[in-house]
Amino acid sequence: MTGDPGTWSASELLALYRRKQLSPVEATGAALERVRRFDPAVNAFCLVDEERALADARASEGRWLRGEPCGLVDGVPTTIKDLILTRGWPTLRGSKAIATDQPWDEDAPATARLREQGAVLLGKTTTPEFGWKGVTDCALTGITRNPWDVGRTPGGSSGGAAAACALGMGALHIGTDGGGSIRIPAGFTGIFGLKPSFGRVPAHPLSPFGTVAHIGPMTRTVADAALMLTALAMPDARDWLALPYDRRDYRIGLEQGVRGLKVAFSPTLGFVDVDSEVARLVADAAQVFEELGAIVEEKDPGFDDPQETFATHWYVGAANLLSRFGPEQRAMVDPGLQEIAAAGAKIPLLDYLAAVGRRGTLGAQMRQFHERYDLLLTPTLPIAAFEAGKERPDPARQPRWIHWAPFSSPFNLTQQPAASVPCGLTRAGLPVGLQIVGPMHDDAMVLRAARAFEAARPWPRPEAPLDPRPAR
Repeated sequence: MTGDPGTWSASELLALYRRKQLSPVEATGAALERVRRFDPAVNAFCLVDEERALADARASEGRWLRGEPCGLVDGVPTTIKDLILTRGWPTLRGSKAIATDQPWDEDAPATARLREQGAVLLGKTTTPEFGWKGVTDCALTGITRNPWDVGRTPGGSSGGAAAACALGMGALHIGTDGGGSIRIPAGFTGIFGLKPSFGRVPAHPLSPFGTVAHIGPMTRTVADAALMLTALAMPDARDWLALPYDRRDYRIGLEQGVRGLKVAFSPTLGFVDVDSEVARLVADAAQVFEELGAIVEEKDPGFDDPQETFATHWYVGAANLLSRFGPEQRAMVDPGLQEIAAAGAKIPLLDYLAAVGRRGTLGAQMRQFHERYDLLLTPTLPIAAFEAGKERPDPARQPRWIHWAPFSSPFNLTQQPAASVPCGLTRAGLPVGLQIVGPMHDDAMVLRAARAFEAARPWPRPEAPLDPRPAR
C-alpha cells in the first residue's frame, strides 16, 4: 500500500504488521503527525501523550517482529473518550469540578480490554461536561468542531472521538452513548458508530445517567468496529449489569449481506419533522437495501414520541450526578447541566416510576416489532450539522438538545443495538447518517447490514479540516 498510514483502517494496519511491511511505530507516528496538523482546527483531543504512545508502539513492534502479537489490535493507534477511566491519565469528564490531584490508577473495562489487546493509546478525546448534551463544548476544553466545516458542530457527546476518527487521528475510537452520543456525531461527521446492546460492553463505574448509557466503537469502517467490539465485549466482573460473555468474533459473518431480511423503513418514526434534503438521502439509502435483496417496507414502529420519557430519565440522572457535589463544585458546572439537574430533582418519585413503566412498554413494543422485521431503518438525525458552540439550532422551538435528536434516544430507552452509517452529503457538503436498529442482543446483524450498505455505497472522508467560511 502507498499513502499515509494515518488514513488506513485498523484491519489494513494489522495485515501490514503481519507481513512485516509496516511497523506500529510508523503507524503511530503518522497518527500523531495528523494530530499535530489537524487538531488545532477541530479540538478533538483534551490530552495527547506522544511519549507514551511511541513507547507502546515500540513494544508492539518488537512483538510483531517476534511473531508474537499480544492481541486483536496490537499496535493500532486508538483514542479514549474523556468520560472513561484510563490509568495514568486524568479523566476530567470535561469538567472543572473534577479534582486533578487523584491517583488515576484504574482502567475502565473498555480501556483495560484495549490495552490488554495491544492497542496504542494516543490520548483522550473531548466531551461536553459529563457527556450531558448532543454537542461537544465545555468551559474546560472549549469548542470541538466538525472536520467537514469547522464552523459547525461535530455533534456529541462523543464529538472529539468523531472528529479524530474522520481525520485519521487514530484508527479506533471509544465513544459513549446515553441518548445518541455515538450516533449523533457519527451522523454529523460521516463515520461509522455503533451503540451496542446494553451490557454488551462492560462499564465501570456505571453512568450516573443510569441504564440508558452504552459504550461502543467509532471507526472509519464497519470491519474495524466489528474487530473493536470483539475486544470490548470481553468480560469484566466489575459490571454486574453486563451481558454473559458469548465469545463471538463479530467479524465472522460480516459479509453475509442482507438478502432475504425483512427491513422496516420509517422516515419519521411517525412524529419527526425531517429536513427535505436529509429525507431524500435517507430514502435513497433505504432503496439500496432493496437493491441488495432485502424485503423493504415503509413502516413506523408504532410508538408515540417518547421524548418526555427519555427526558425524565436523563434529567433525574443529571440530578443524581450533581447530588454528589458540594456548592462550590456545582457552581463550576455548565449552566445547562445545572438547569436539567434542577428540573430532575423536582420530579416526584411516582412520576419517575411512571416513566420507567412507559420505558418498559416501549421496550416490549420494539421486541414485538422485531418479531416481524429483522431491522429498522431511520435517519440518524433530522438535520445536518449546525453552528458550533450552540446546544441547539433553534432555541425557540427546542428547549434542550434532545428535541433536535429524536431518532436516537428511543433506542437508548429500549437498549437495543443501533448504528449510524454515512449515506451521503448535502449540497453544502455535510454528511447525513442512516440509522440501522436491530433486535436486542443481535449486534451482529446490525454490523452485517451496515457492512452490506458500506460495500454498496462507500463513503467519502475529509482530507483535512474544511473551513468554507469567507475570510474575515
